[in-house]
Amino acid sequence: MNETLENVIVKLTAREEYTNQFIRAFGSEEITALKISLALENFMLSIVSDDSKYDRYLAGTATLTDSEERGRVLFFGEYNEFFPTTSGADCAHCHAGNNFENDLYMNNGLDTDADFIDFGREDVTSFIEDRAKFKVTSLRNIEVTGPYMHDGRFQTLEEVVGHYNANVQNSSTVDPALLGTTSTGLMLDEFEQADLINFLKTLTDNTFLTNIEYSDPF
Repeated sequence: MNETLENVIVKLTAREEYTNQFIRAFGSEEITALKISLALENFMLSIVSDDSKYDRYLAGTATLTDSEERGRVLFFGEYNEFFPTTSGADCAHCHAGNNFENDLYMNNGLDTDADFIDFGREDVTSFIEDRAKFKVTSLRNIEVTGPYMHDGRFQTLEEVVGHYNANVQNSSTVDPALLGTTSTGLMLDEFEQADLINFLKTLTDNTFLTNIEYSDPF
């Protein structure tokens, strides 16, 4: 946000509606970095998405369409260049668990070394092995969170799937699992790509997206 924490404290302290809220939350109108971090942490921990169609499918209260089910199988299926008819999209290698992510920083093959513009995590750690690595994002509500990739280069899920299907670039820090697909691509035809996207759309949680507790408090 191109802002300093010190200046945020000054701005919040100058507004009575915020000092009143800090009195309610902490018993004192004094605004500090620690109190801000605690308030943000507690708010963020309250943001839970767990009512997508896929969540209801797991709970046995919703049924996936034929296309969504084919996409689910592809999503969780392992890539295997030697058995193209049964090879999966291998998405769960990086997007796993309840939140469809892995808490790691990875290079997902967007560029070659010569084309790196943003060095990503290396700018924080100073480790060259972190070059062009970025936080693996959750796929929950991915249908409505474009543009995609760290630099927003893709506008649609079709472009995202197309990248992984055929355009992963080799570089010094690209994830080995992705590098292993470069000889053949994921081998997904247009119908399989559509099925995969339809599955990704089952991760959209409209209950979460319309929850007024997450809307503008003013």
